[in-house]
Amino acid sequence: MRMMMALIACGFILYGTVRGEMEIVWNKAVHICLECIGLG
Repeated sequence: MRMMMALIACGFILYGTVRGEMEIVWNKAVHICLECIGLG
């Protein structure tokens, strides 16, 4: 059961990476961090 859940999680991570979601999440994180420290 634990191994199956890990494989499903890896599948979703790969799916998101292929769709380009990683760049979107990274850009949002950078903007939030810059706003929090007052540079943005």
